Amino acid sequence: MERGRWDSAAGPLGEAVLTALFTRAQTPMYLLDTELRITYANTTAQDTPRPPGGAPAGRYLWDLLPDAETDGLREALGQVLKTGTPRLGVLLQGRTASPEHRPHVLSLDLHRLQDAEGRILGIAASATDGTEEHRARSRQALLHQAAGTIGTTLDVLRTAQELADLTVPALADAVAVDVLDSVLRGQAPPSGPLLDSLPLRRAAYSARPGGQDIAIHQVGEVSAFASNTPYTACLADLRPRLVTDIQHDPTWLAREPERRRRFLAGGVHSLLLVPLTARGVILGLAVFLRWHTEPFDRQDLTLAADLAARTALCLDNARLYNRERSVARLLQLDLRPPRVAAHIAVDTAHTYRPTGPGADWFDVIPLSSARVALAVGDIPAPGLQSAARVGELRVALTALSAMDLPPDEVLERLHALTVRFRAELPPQEPHRPVTCLYAVYDPVTGRCTAASSGHPPPALLWPDGTVSFAEIPAGPILGRGNGQYRAAELQLPEGTTLALYNTGLLHTTGEDTTAAQQHRLGQALASTAATLQDRCDAVHYAMAPHDTDHDVVLLLARTRLLGPDRAAAWTWPNAPSAIADARSAVRHTLAAWGLHHLTDSTALIASELATNAVRYTSTPFQLRLIRTEYSLTCEVIDDNSVSPQLRHADDTDEGGRGLFITSQLTENWGVRPARRGKAIWAEQPLHPA
Repeated sequence: MERGRWDSAAGPLGEAVLTALFTRAQTPMYLLDTELRITYANTTAQDTPRPPGGAPAGRYLWDLLPDAETDGLREALGQVLKTGTPRLGVLLQGRTASPEHRPHVLSLDLHRLQDAEGRILGIAASATDGTEEHRARSRQALLHQAAGTIGTTLDVLRTAQELADLTVPALADAVAVDVLDSVLRGQAPPSGPLLDSLPLRRAAYSARPGGQDIAIHQVGEVSAFASNTPYTACLADLRPRLVTDIQHDPTWLAREPERRRRFLAGGVHSLLLVPLTARGVILGLAVFLRWHTEPFDRQDLTLAADLAARTALCLDNARLYNRERSVARLLQLDLRPPRVAAHIAVDTAHTYRPTGPGADWFDVIPLSSARVALAVGDIPAPGLQSAARVGELRVALTALSAMDLPPDEVLERLHALTVRFRAELPPQEPHRPVTCLYAVYDPVTGRCTAASSGHPPPALLWPDGTVSFAEIPAGPILGRGNGQYRAAELQLPEGTTLALYNTGLLHTTGEDTTAAQQHRLGQALASTAATLQDRCDAVHYAMAPHDTDHDVVLLLARTRLLGPDRAAAWTWPNAPSAIADARSAVRHTLAAWGLHHLTDSTALIASELATNAVRYTSTPFQLRLIRTEYSLTCEVIDDNSVSPQLRHADDTDEGGRGLFITSQLTENWGVRPARRGKAIWAEQPLHPA
């Protein structure tokens, strides 16, 4: 028993009692005076860490462990001395005074001592070695912390850096994470051991102050390892390794002189090498180094392997996400019209930047009678499934456009298809909302008809330079609601520019309200520009000047009107004599246009279509001729909504050959709904092949 100074008030305790108690106690015990200095330490206490210089008598408890964290213990001792309430399990953390300076933790139970009259004599402290228990709890806490801090994003580099930041200095003095280049690209890494020829790239590094000089490779550089070293052995057999006694210059370090020089200069004495593997494939390598703290042991290796396993799974998730995103973007680019063909109805310019997670698209679809359909859509959801869904919807939209359906009916049928797609989805896959704006412009009348399924309305830049936004009833999002849509009609002067865009273009502004976003878009659209594409680029740069998480789609269409050299229209009374008048008008018009080679066939087509209108309706009908660069269209519009059917008449039939004759003389023909009734059109090439 070591003995130091003791207050005279200790007399009532009895020297014999103190001696017997401190000799027989199986745990280290200390008596502190009211100044918190050690006055007695029992025999067992000699097995606990001792302060530098020998006996603890006259010293403080925190002197037992150099570099100890004293604030918590000082506070606990003060509270016990003041209130008399015992404190159990107060931790004193520091390092032993031995040459190894190993971390050590004492768990202290503190009780106040007082005599029969209530005079405070000091504090009795019993100590137990809590080093291993504390290390076990620290490991468990680190694993628990890893669950919330590693893999917070689907980014390979960020995930690797999260592992490095978490484990320095909690586990290591420096951590380097190297991954395969294929992982960064989202490609599938090879299964099984890693060959020397496959490059690794430094993805993350973290170190204590001064540890940057130890790193041979910087983040982003290719990591090279010499053959027949623990690094390559770890990658070959995919087993973690504990490497110690580095300062004694092991043989393998001679193969890497630069690594040897840095390790020895930095005092690195041990390291852990852990392969990053998940789902049967190798992703990379994590290296943990120590020079400031005690060497690694097998428990540290187990902890590092557990952390690496979690990190590898997050890395593989990020790789799979990047692969799916890359495929989705390639699919989006493939689905996008590579070149919007020139059209007689509109001049177009567009910007398409699939930078974000969505699956947005646009289309310019030629229709019959020189009309054009303009469409833009948005699926604000990530992944390959969204891009594939866009492909399905665009194919359906093109097919519905070929049927010459009005915009509201096109959206109704798209809605029905989307509902069916939704029903076919696996239960675990969420439905992705789809918005679409579909507009049809007629260059003969200057009329634009549009319908919307929850998509932002188009902006209109009028010929006088003013900007407004079309008032189009916003129907339900495709696949949701009752699927009923209403179309709006706009009369557009020649030179009016329609701006169709996606929600991503608006969201890049940073404005809070839709009105503010549209105001900014209107200002950008009205800016001076030499060409339509210059205007499109100016809007893009103004609305999305920086990288954004949203796809950006902008389609500008400047309207044209077909003049007398391109279009002619007549309204004829419902009388048999109108048929001959129609033939005569067609002949005179084609002669004026210089299309003599099409006069006879077009006159016959007009006669057959006019005959149907006179026979099956009782009101006047309209005849139109529309000429483009490649075709001539003859169409008749009447108020009968019943579509005629092509049939083959028998030899004895007096009629029924009108559409058959028309189909034989034309390259294409069809029927579409009109504002009242229907339009039957027939198209001939200007220059037959």
